[in-house]
Amino acid sequence: MAFDAEPDFTRFTPHLLSPAIGAELLGADLTNPDDTLISEVRAALLKYQVVFFRDQHDLTRQQHIDFARAFGELEIHPATPKDQPNPEVLRIAHGPNSKGQENNWHSDVTWRAEPSLGSILRAIELPKIGGDTLFSNMVMAYEDLSEELKERLCNMTAIHDIARVFAKRLGKDPTSLHERFPPQEHPVIRTHPETDARVLYVNIAFTDHIVGMDRAESDALLQYLYHRAWLPEYQCRFRWAPGSLAFWDNRACQHYAASDYFPNIRIMERVTIAGDRPYFTANA
Repeated sequence: MAFDAEPDFTRFTPHLLSPAIGAELLGADLTNPDDTLISEVRAALLKYQVVFFRDQHDLTRQQHIDFARAFGELEIHPATPKDQPNPEVLRIAHGPNSKGQENNWHSDVTWRAEPSLGSILRAIELPKIGGDTLFSNMVMAYEDLSEELKERLCNMTAIHDIARVFAKRLGKDPTSLHERFPPQEHPVIRTHPETDARVLYVNIAFTDHIVGMDRAESDALLQYLYHRAWLPEYQCRFRWAPGSLAFWDNRACQHYAASDYFPNIRIMERVTIAGDRPYFTANA
C-alpha cells in the first residue's frame, strides 16, 4: 500500500510519515477552522488513517473541543473525573509517581457498543526525549492474511471487555464495570463505514475471546492476530513536540504510546468523537 504524495488539498500540505500510514498536515491552522478545512482534514484522515498537526501553540482547550466536535458527537470516558470542567477532555498524565500504561497496541474503547470514530490528542507537557506514539494500519493487517484465514475470520465475532484494562486502573470490580459497560460482541473483521475497507478489529487490550471457539484455540488465534499490529511495515512513529496534535481513525488503525520516559513528565489531553456499531458486509 502506498500513498499518492501529490498535493490533493488546499489548506495544508501532507507530509507522509511512512508508506503505510500517517501524514503531517503542514500549514493547517486549527484555531479557527472553517468548513473547507474540516472537510479536507476528514478526507486526509480517511486516506492516511492518522494525521498530525504541528505548531498549534495558540490552540486552547476549548478550541480543541470545538475542532473535535466538528467531526461528530463527543464521548466522555469513564476515567474522566466527574467534577472535571470540560468532561469531554481525558487528561492522560504520567510522571515520577505514575508510569505510562498505554503501551499496548489497541483501538480506543472497543468495549463500547459503539466504539469511537476517532481521537484527537494534544501535547500539554512533554519529556525532553521519549513518549512517542506509534500507529499501525489494520487494513493492511487484514489484506496480508491468507485467503483461507480471511474467509474464516469474516464469519467470526469476538467479545470486547472494559474490565481487561480498567478494572485495575479504575480500582473497580469487573461486575460493577459490567453493569454500566457490559462486554460487547463485535465482528473480528469490520467494514469501515466510510471507505468500505475491511479492517482487522481485535486488539490485545480489550478483546477477550472469539465467540463459539474453544478457549485455548481462541487464545492462540487471537495472539496471532494481535501481533499483526506489531509489524513495522504497517506502522509509523510520531515524535511529539510542543504544539503537536494527532487525530487517528479508531475504525482503521491501532496505536501504542511508548512508555520509555519514566520518571519524566508527559501530559496529554484527548478528545474523542463517538462512532457507530461495528459491522461486517460480505460484499464490501
